Amino acid sequence: MPRRLAWLSGAGGFALSPQVLANGWNMPVGVTDLSREIHSLHMTIFWICVVIGVVVFGVMFYSLFRYRRSRQPQAANFHEHTTVEVIWTTLPLLILVAMAVPATATLKNMYDTGDAELDVMVTGQQWRWRYDYLGEEVAFTSSLSTPRAQVRGEEARGETYLLDVDNPLVLPVGRKVRFLFTSDDVIHSWWVPELAVKQDTVPGFVNENWVRINEPGIYRGQCAELCGIDHGFMPIVVQAMAPDEFDAWLAERRDEAAQEALGVDRDWGHEELMTRGEEVYAAICASCHQPEGQGAPPTFPALAGNPRLQEDLGWQLDTVINGVSGTAMPAFRNTLNPVELAAVITYTRNAWGNATGDVVQPARVAERLAR
Repeated sequence: MPRRLAWLSGAGGFALSPQVLANGWNMPVGVTDLSREIHSLHMTIFWICVVIGVVVFGVMFYSLFRYRRSRQPQAANFHEHTTVEVIWTTLPLLILVAMAVPATATLKNMYDTGDAELDVMVTGQQWRWRYDYLGEEVAFTSSLSTPRAQVRGEEARGETYLLDVDNPLVLPVGRKVRFLFTSDDVIHSWWVPELAVKQDTVPGFVNENWVRINEPGIYRGQCAELCGIDHGFMPIVVQAMAPDEFDAWLAERRDEAAQEALGVDRDWGHEELMTRGEEVYAAICASCHQPEGQGAPPTFPALAGNPRLQEDLGWQLDTVINGVSGTAMPAFRNTLNPVELAAVITYTRNAWGNATGDVVQPARVAERLAR
C-alpha cells in the first residue's frame, strides 16, 4: 500500500495515506480528537446525501415508470402549486442549516490555535521540509532517505518506498502543537491524513494549523501540491512519543545545536569536514546534482570536474549561500548552518576528482553570512 501511495503522489500530484487505501476510499478516522470530529461530520453529511439521493432518484425513476408514454400518451397540463413550491424551497434550506451548524462548529475548532504548548515552524523547500521548534533553538531539515538505487530500480523496494526521511518531525502526545507554515520557494502543501492537518505553505505568507495527538506512533504523509520535478520525493514523517520521551529528545537536540554553534569558532580537520559534507550533500544536494556530482544539465550543472567551482571559491560560497536568481539554485543561508555549509562546500571541492585541497572553515562561512 505505501508503494502505491508514493507512486500516486509522484504521478498525480496528490497523496493517499496507506490507511486511506486500507479502509477502501473513505477518510481515515485518525489519531486526534479533531480528526475524529471531522470524520464524524463527514459521515453525517455523507448519509444525509445518501438519503437525499435515494429520495430524488426514487421519485425520478418512479415518475419515469409510472408516467411512461406507453401508459399515458397524453401529457398532463398543470402549473403553479404554492404548497409544493414552499415545501421544496423550505426543506432544502432546513437541510443546509442542519449541515451548516455542526460544520461551522468543526471549522471553528480547526482554526483555534490558541493555548498551544509548542510552536513549530514548517517551511517547504524544493524538495524537503524544514522544522524549527520556536523558542527551543532546535531546527533541522527532513529529506527523503530512500536510496537512489531504489528509485532507479536497482534495488528491491520496501513497503515504505519513497515514504522514509532522515529526520522525522518529533511531537509529544497529549500536548497542543501550533504549526506555522511558510515556504522558501514555491507553494507546497503539508498533509498528514491521520492528523487531519493539510495546509499550504506559501512564499511570503504564514498560515496556521494545530494538532494534539492522542496515540504514540509513526504517521506518514506527503506534499499534496504539485511543486516541481521532485514533488513525489518530499514525504512527511511524524513521530509521536510520550511527553517525557519528547522532553528528553528535545533536550538532546538542543545540546547538539549548542555544540554545533560552538563548532563555528574552532578549526575543523579536512576529514571531519569531508565526512560531514558527504552527509549534507546526500540529504540536500544529491537530488538535483546527482549522487556523483554529475548533475542534470542544463538545469542542474555538474559539480564533478566543474572548472569554475575548482578555480573560484568565492563564487561557490556566494552561489551556495545566496542562490542564483532566475535559476533552480536556491539560497541555503536559512537552510544550513555555517558548519553544514562549510562541510558541503569542502566536500564538493574535494570529491569526484575535484581535489582542490581546500578546507573551508565554518568561521569563514559565518563571516559571509553576516554580510
